[in-house]
Amino acid sequence: MAAAANIKFIYLAGGCFWGVSEYFSRIPGIVSVTAGYANSKLDSPSYEQVKSQQADAAETVKVGYDPSKLTLTEILRAFFLIIDPLSVNRQGEDSGRSYRTGVYYTDLSEKPEIAKVFSEVERKLGKQPATELLPLENFFKAEEYHQDYLKKHPGGYCHVNFKNLQIFKEELEKAGHRFEKPWQI
Repeated sequence: MAAAANIKFIYLAGGCFWGVSEYFSRIPGIVSVTAGYANSKLDSPSYEQVKSQQADAAETVKVGYDPSKLTLTEILRAFFLIIDPLSVNRQGEDSGRSYRTGVYYTDLSEKPEIAKVFSEVERKLGKQPATELLPLENFFKAEEYHQDYLKKHPGGYCHVNFKNLQIFKEELEKAGHRFEKPWQI
């Protein structure tokens, strides 16, 4: 594992955080995933406050990654493989503002790199993504039962297509990546 000082973070809202968390946990170079609530209008909101839209927070995954193994661009490309970037306040069967998609950054110097990936997505789709691109205002860790939910409950509800991990792996291999550990696809 990389030294803690070398770990960077990006916050990704892709609908229900159970699947997004599990998807990223399977990618070599990702060192941590934490389910939580981003850009909340309430301090330390509960799941019930988020789901009922009281907090106006997005279910979000804090993704810790080793930039010597994966770039931010690569992580965002993996993210766009599992969301419908044109959908507003909905992913899979989940609907409401808490299920909106978004990329939330803490380092302003990363915004041009993130915007470049958004432009790639727009060119590919022929439309501007509905996915938010905003600075992170706040992030509150979700309740413990949400952490690693699909590891604890295999076969639980999930809108994420994990077959897209194979597509992402193949893209990385074409770019010359070699992996120290096998992928869990």
